[in-house]
Amino acid sequence: MLKLTGIKKDYITSSETVHALKGVDLCFRQSEFVSVLGPSGCGKTTLLNIIGGLDHYTEGDLVINGRSTKSYRDRDWDVYRNHRIGFIFQSYNLIPHQSVLGNVELALTISGIGKEERIARAKEALDKVGLAGQYYKRPNQLSGGQCQRVAIARALVNNPEILLADEPTGALDTVTSTQIMELVKEISKERLVIMVTHNPELAERYSSRIIRLLDGQVIEDTNPMTEEEVEAETRELAEAEEAERAALEALSAPEKKKAIKAKRRRREKAKMSFFTAFKLSARNLWSKRARTAMVGFAGSIGIIGIAMVLSFSAGIKGYIASMQDDMLSGNPVMIQQTTLDLGTLTGMVNKAMSEEEKLPGMVYVSSLVEYIIKSGDAVITNDISDEYIKYVSSMPKEYYNAMLFSYGINMVHNVFVDFKATPDSEPEHMSVKQITDIYKELLKDTEQSGMSRFVDMLAPTLQQAPNNPDYILTQYDLLGNSKIATEKDEVMLVLDFDDQLTDLLLARFGYFSEVEFIEIINKANSELENEKNGTDVEYNESLYRDYFTYEELLDKTITWYPNDTIFRSQTVERPGFGPNAQPTTTVTGSFISTFDEKQETGLDLKVVGILVPKEGISFGALTSGIYYTEALTEHMLEANRDSEFIDAFITPDLDNTSAYKNITYDYSYYAADAFDGDRIKEDAVKTEVKGASMLTGNAESLLRALGGNDVPNGVSVFPTSFDDKYLVTDYLDRWNDKDVDITVDGEVIAGKDRSNVTYTDTLEIIVFMINTMIDIISYALIAFTSVSLIVSTVMIGIITYVSVVERIKEIGVIRSLGGRKRDVSRLFNAETFIIGAFAGLLGIGISVLVSFVLSRGLQPLIGYANIARLPWEQAVMLIVLSILLTSISGVLPARSAAKKDPVVALRTE
Repeated sequence: MLKLTGIKKDYITSSETVHALKGVDLCFRQSEFVSVLGPSGCGKTTLLNIIGGLDHYTEGDLVINGRSTKSYRDRDWDVYRNHRIGFIFQSYNLIPHQSVLGNVELALTISGIGKEERIARAKEALDKVGLAGQYYKRPNQLSGGQCQRVAIARALVNNPEILLADEPTGALDTVTSTQIMELVKEISKERLVIMVTHNPELAERYSSRIIRLLDGQVIEDTNPMTEEEVEAETRELAEAEEAERAALEALSAPEKKKAIKAKRRRREKAKMSFFTAFKLSARNLWSKRARTAMVGFAGSIGIIGIAMVLSFSAGIKGYIASMQDDMLSGNPVMIQQTTLDLGTLTGMVNKAMSEEEKLPGMVYVSSLVEYIIKSGDAVITNDISDEYIKYVSSMPKEYYNAMLFSYGINMVHNVFVDFKATPDSEPEHMSVKQITDIYKELLKDTEQSGMSRFVDMLAPTLQQAPNNPDYILTQYDLLGNSKIATEKDEVMLVLDFDDQLTDLLLARFGYFSEVEFIEIINKANSELENEKNGTDVEYNESLYRDYFTYEELLDKTITWYPNDTIFRSQTVERPGFGPNAQPTTTVTGSFISTFDEKQETGLDLKVVGILVPKEGISFGALTSGIYYTEALTEHMLEANRDSEFIDAFITPDLDNTSAYKNITYDYSYYAADAFDGDRIKEDAVKTEVKGASMLTGNAESLLRALGGNDVPNGVSVFPTSFDDKYLVTDYLDRWNDKDVDITVDGEVIAGKDRSNVTYTDTLEIIVFMINTMIDIISYALIAFTSVSLIVSTVMIGIITYVSVVERIKEIGVIRSLGGRKRDVSRLFNAETFIIGAFAGLLGIGISVLVSFVLSRGLQPLIGYANIARLPWEQAVMLIVLSILLTSISGVLPARSAAKKDPVVALRTE
């Protein structure tokens, strides 16, 4: 039963108050056809909207089934409209982007009805109004009468108690109007129908009751409810409630509790799920797909910019990561006797003074002296003891590919080669040291004489190779009939990435004759003169060599000699002067740099291998040069362990840094003009040179240079991979953990009072610095490109507001069907969600495509296939970011939509 008591409705404007209803008292039966007549502005539609819960009364009371609505909240009104009211509008108010079936389903979806039941009930309602088979047409494909039938089906689908019709035939022709009125009359046999109309003929013909309004008041009611009818219906309602209450009280406590829960679950509700809102918004966007595509593309521009920055950032980092294992070979973890604490150095940088600390007119002093003095703290001298070497040697072998112990040996004095003045002359057995000094003197005769001092630094010398041939072969290919050097009498040449060896290296080891090296100098001078003055300096092209065959390189033999063979020491006693003078004793040493023939003490070293880096290897364990084996190192240490020269000349006077400077050497060479073609002139004279040896430094370094100390002063560890490098560093860090003793094979080799040993992980520092630099650049670029993202977000917010304006009538329809304010808000939040997702996916798709094209285009130039590569997790993050930003941009428009007055919304065209 529906009862209106003293209903008043006032509309307050800025200038006046309009009294639309002035105390209406009406009571309606459960089933009857009521027509409300009256002139325009008399309050008919206002009355209908108040009965339907779209508008609320100012005074009075609306009683529904005996319950006053004064305490109704928004939720109660939504449920009331959804379950008890069905609206039929003059202009149909169908949602254009929904199908016929979708329009009818809408009231059921708001009720939370499942999909299968929802479709079945919607089709049944359409069948009843004569629209069987028209389910999937759009409203614009129907006639006016068919559209009104759809509206009636939508009003009936939820089986409402009350059907409200506002001029249902106002937009129809006479024939169609009659059909609709017959349908409505049939409906009124089962429920209450209240129709507002201006047509008294229709009212008289079809209605069972006519109510006339004038100036907001009821002036006529042809069939009002009697007091007896009101009392009877009130009594029935009370009896029904009492019977339900009694049945509940009769149950046991557990059953009563269960029944209450069941009643709560059956309680009427009105709620549109986000999925439903999503579908409605998706259909709306699809109906405007051209505009949606443009908005999505505009929204994707910022995402594209950020995605491309992240793609290149990840690609470059990926390129670095792909090189890390390769770089690790050239940058092993190193333990050296003397090293730098990079962290300490970094902390020494003078801090800039703030503007507040500075006094005007003052020039402040930056203390470079303080920096120099404090820099001493950054120089670390590690105590590389026998115990530490034993500990490092016990490192699990699965942690590393190779381990290289260095002893500071300088072999240029000890290695001799057969050196020729001309290609056809008899060879002299000469040390690498003397050959190097000869070429330095020759270079002094050029205009760039000052560069001769750098020959020792630039010309590669002999180095020890890592002790794992298999590891070397993973990075290098063997050329010709060569093999990896493994024995003490085997060495190998390592080429650079262009299959080259330097002329200085080849000259030092006797591959060039002296005259051939002179022609290298002449050719370089010729090219320099040509560049400067445009003049040519002649050189003998027949003596110039620019390549060697594998066989020529592999045929070479060099000889290593122990110290006592190439060094001599003697004690010279001199009488003193003066009456009380005492005799003096001086220890002198000499370096024998040339032998007429090989000495029996020598060990011939044969070049057995030529190695070149494999394709794709940018950094290897070996640089270009000549390498010997660990076995030779052990042989040299053993041979020099009892060296008389070391014992006599160095060991007794380790603290005297001047003692070793008495070592002298001599050599001779021909001047550049001593050659006629490839022959030495008969009157040519060698230039004799005597001077101090290269054996300089402190006594300890000299001792190591001569192989007189068999305790390593450095260790290089080549981890298995960059990712597993931490296994090596963690193992080395355990030595510095003073809480435990160090044990090897169950034996304590170092107590808690041991000295710390600092290792250098150069690659970690390099990679960290590079990645940090890439991150900084990336952040700067992202900040820059984010401007376009913000602009596109604001634009999407504006577009969403436009969509709200376009869909105001849809908002009114949803509210009339029981949709909540939250449901309306959710509808537009879903729309911005879809646009954000579309923009994000489109942006990622375009970015991935562009990244692919750029990567393939740049691959031939950089040798890397993925220089622009967007990680999937960052792609997902950007899509989420796009959704988040567009959702935020839609919050205000969505709230604006939710606040729309449904009555006003339904009137909007």
